[in-house]
Amino acid sequence: MGYPGTFARSHPERAAMIMAGSGARISYRELDRRSTSLAVLLRRRGLCAGDTVAVVAENRIEWAEVIWATVRAGFDIAPVNWHLGGDELGAVLGACDARVVITSRDCLEAVQAAVNRRLPGVETILVLGGDVESAPGALGNVEDYETALLSAVSATELPDEQLGGRVMFSAGTTGTPKAIRHSAPVVHPAEAPPHLGRYTELFDFDIDTVYLSPAPIYHTAPFRFVLAITQLGGTVVCMERFDPMQALQAITEHRVTHAQFVPTMLIRLDRLPETVKSSADMSSLKVAITGAAPCPPELKLRIMNWWGPVLHELYGASESYGNCHIGPDEALARPGSVGRALVGTIHITDDDERECPIGRDGTVWFEGTPRFAYNDDEQQPRDGGWQTVGDVGHLDSDGYLYLTGRRSQLIISGGVNVYPQEVEDLLLLHPMVSDVAVVGLPDTEYGEIVAAYVLLREEFRNGTQTESTLSAYCRSKLAGYKCPRRIIVVEDLPRGDNGKLYKRFIETS
Repeated sequence: MGYPGTFARSHPERAAMIMAGSGARISYRELDRRSTSLAVLLRRRGLCAGDTVAVVAENRIEWAEVIWATVRAGFDIAPVNWHLGGDELGAVLGACDARVVITSRDCLEAVQAAVNRRLPGVETILVLGGDVESAPGALGNVEDYETALLSAVSATELPDEQLGGRVMFSAGTTGTPKAIRHSAPVVHPAEAPPHLGRYTELFDFDIDTVYLSPAPIYHTAPFRFVLAITQLGGTVVCMERFDPMQALQAITEHRVTHAQFVPTMLIRLDRLPETVKSSADMSSLKVAITGAAPCPPELKLRIMNWWGPVLHELYGASESYGNCHIGPDEALARPGSVGRALVGTIHITDDDERECPIGRDGTVWFEGTPRFAYNDDEQQPRDGGWQTVGDVGHLDSDGYLYLTGRRSQLIISGGVNVYPQEVEDLLLLHPMVSDVAVVGLPDTEYGEIVAAYVLLREEFRNGTQTESTLSAYCRSKLAGYKCPRRIIVVEDLPRGDNGKLYKRFIETS
């Protein structure tokens, strides 16, 4: 297996990463040189193998060199949500035991405030983007990234290269994100196995791969795919932020072979004007991947009618406790499934942790997969090594998994269980709806009632009879007990750029 040092010799001018908007580019020669310099700099600052370097920054070209500086020096990299602030950012940086934080000028004030309040262990803050002196919060241990890097630019070799690990974070949909540390084996980076394991062969990733990364790199899947593609010598085309028109332009301009989208991105792509969709050149696209949230079967069908049979769905979690995959042909034959386990065995249990029969919903467990533990809360697996993150679903007779939702988001209305995912998937496909969150509201008669918080598409926001139209639509498609008894039109919903809904932030009073 390769790494930037390998490709700096064999393909020095090949682009390791290109920013789709600005056109900024880093070759493998530059990636090797700059990641070496950064690794040497951090070692000179006293970092040792296993120490954590946190990154709090928007999508930028420097992500590639920061990732590889840590991976080849034995440090653990912690990609952090740059939208966080205040106590939540401090809690996340503290949970990963960060010693160095690399951040952008726009995020510096929040990072510095978090460090000053509660993180004495953070010794250095390196700032991307220059002009540190005038940036808010630029005090004490704050340094300009480029200036600091110059002090080590003469370093052409990194002695004792050792594969580094990573600290990823749970999505935080039900609380503060939790740190999950994934330690690396003690090997040279060039001797590491493919970072994505079976996915490498499954998706035909190789040195000729051109991968479009439209999501923030701090999320688990984008981060891991960026690392994996550059481990293989391919090219990452990274979007500063997702825009459906710009995504199509990037695929056409760079002849993208592989891309990854969350379902909300696919919805926005599907809703582009037909003239735009028909004029896009998608002929280079061999594999499109969706995940992070279940993809409605009808949306999958629409995308594949447009792009061809290239859409794959993955199911997993930041904890990496288990993974499923379903390919294009299987998805057409088994609509709604997220596939079968790639490793280990799936079990479904009821509230008493007894295994459920085929077709019955229960808690999803994986057996025979790598154990995970939160950094500040040792996770104890069930007897036999079973692990769960609380998802709910059922299996068919061939072992295909169908997700229903999260146990923590279950609505019990009149003694009947309602999982929001099915209702949300349906409403998301209505032409009036831009986004939706389905939750349970307290009710004196039923205990809870099903309520839908709906964000309308702009052209429908001044219309009338919204509630009656959407109610009728639900009644035509769903059992009566699943239909929302209240439909509330809102101006915004707390959906992250990872495609997940943060329902704990919905104002339901």
